[in-house]
Amino acid sequence: MVNLSVVIKRPLMTEKSMEASALNCYTFVVDKGANKNQIKEAVEKGFGVKVKKVRTMLTRKAAKILKNHRKLRGKLMKKAIVELEKGEKLDIYESKGK
Repeated sequence: MVNLSVVIKRPLMTEKSMEASALNCYTFVVDKGANKNQIKEAVEKGFGVKVKKVRTMLTRKAAKILKNHRKLRGKLMKKAIVELEKGEKLDIYESKGK
């Protein structure tokens, strides 16, 4: 049993992810230890939709620049791009914009 709030931290709201929602793909920031099966199960049970495919990647958050021009390395963040079956839809981006 996978808990939605533990696996999925928040939806990632960028221009690119909002454009991908037209293609039935949604982007989430997830826990670093979560695997594809856990992410799929959390989305299916949490939102009541059928997941077709899950892709994951590790990325770095933006590095901060200090006053003395030294860069700090950004922390790692795990993203998941979840593709839903045809006919399934999430309204996570529409409700946040209003």
